[in-house]
Amino acid sequence: MILEMLSYPFLVRAFAGGILVSLCAALLGVSLVLKRYSMIGDGLSHVSFGALSVALAAGWSPLPVSIPVVVLAAFFLLRITESGKMKSDAAIAMISASALAIGITVTSLTTGMTTDVSSYMFGSILAMSRADVRLAVALSLVVLGMFVFCYHKIFAVTFDENFAKATGVKVSLYNVVIAVLTAVTIVLGMRMMGAMLISSLIIFPALTSMRVFKSFRGVVWSSAVLSVVCFCVGMTVSYRFSTPAGASVVLVNLAAFLLSCAVQAAVRAVRAR
Repeated sequence: MILEMLSYPFLVRAFAGGILVSLCAALLGVSLVLKRYSMIGDGLSHVSFGALSVALAAGWSPLPVSIPVVVLAAFFLLRITESGKMKSDAAIAMISASALAIGITVTSLTTGMTTDVSSYMFGSILAMSRADVRLAVALSLVVLGMFVFCYHKIFAVTFDENFAKATGVKVSLYNVVIAVLTAVTIVLGMRMMGAMLISSLIIFPALTSMRVFKSFRGVVWSSAVLSVVCFCVGMTVSYRFSTPAGASVVLVNLAAFLLSCAVQAAVRAVRAR
């Protein structure tokens, strides 16, 4: 069945783009979950939906328009929360709801809920063009390279910002780096998972890995491997049972999380005896 799947060019493109985007989301998700910014993915995905709705209404290419808008939104969120004028969850909810409302209003007044808009709302990874995949692969490699290059600084900023400042780390700069990399990953994942499901790629692998490993390095490696495996299994399930690809990937991630919870509970029960 795997050979049969790989005989279709659109499925090969889906695997190539999806694996890299899943990998980026999982790596960044560890820091976001530990910093209690896990919902930033959901908020930025709604911002991306608003931006692409405006782009489609104006006849522009969606991705080149969405990326800078979402990056600016991520930077704005950081500034609001760092200034202390608003809590992070309230800021994310405000921007998320506003962007979604703008996107829906623009869509209803112009193009209507077309296939293009629906694919970004709910995901349509099998409809990714060669240009989409090339862009996704190129930007994903940039995100992965930046994460590896800044790994130690990201580790320091994630666990103790005050200690990182004391050691000379530019905390604000690396918070911006995390936000920008997350924004790029969210925009790339929109085509794959849709605005409604993209945050799952950030949250599930990290939460599952944290139930098995205790070290930051262990959680990062586990999240990366788990995310790729769950994506491939989800795509296979989607192909075999004709279910939506994005939803299938999320359900496989959910099954992995529930399995880790069950294993953890069983281990505790054995140790308690």
